[in-house]
Amino acid sequence: MQKYKLILQYEENFARLVALGLWIKRPISPWHYLLPGMFIFDYLRRSAAVKNYSATFLFPRKLALDLSMQAMSRTDKKELFRQAEENIKEWLAAFKMYSEEIKDRHMEQIGILMEHYIKLLKADGDEYSLLVKNTYGNRTNYENFIEKLTAAENYVDLAIAHHLGNTEEIRKRLEAEREQVAELRKKEVQKIFPAQL
Repeated sequence: MQKYKLILQYEENFARLVALGLWIKRPISPWHYLLPGMFIFDYLRRSAAVKNYSATFLFPRKLALDLSMQAMSRTDKKELFRQAEENIKEWLAAFKMYSEEIKDRHMEQIGILMEHYIKLLKADGDEYSLLVKNTYGNRTNYENFIEKLTAAENYVDLAIAHHLGNTEEIRKRLEAEREQVAELRKKEVQKIFPAQL
């Protein structure tokens, strides 16, 4: 259970950092300079936006982590994937974002995450970075996992863009998110597996 908490805490922090990074990079409107106290209003809006975005970003990851815990004690992975599909369907429907394509892409992402989480849950370590280090052994192996996960996330984004009409604004938002995620992951890799001189 301790490793579950470490992984979940890492994913929660990562989701929050992605959301904060996206919010901070937004252009500031002239109202911020003209209206006294605007920063308080902006802070409250930012807090709500970061919380909502973090929850959305985290949902498939937490689902995959919960399923990974179950998979370690149960062998019926088909049933776990059926449960995951139902959860993803309900979640997407709540946002009026359901399509078979988006659901299928999320399921591919969840499969990759489950494989990753099961390895982490079996690894030795009392910190997230140690779990990763003991699971992947070196920078190259970990970067290979990140590339695989990133490709799956990009397919989710393409499905979402397609569902929402593939507008310029949607593409820009999804691209901004991808850039933020890539930047954070690059820093994480360097921290866990520092480059050898």
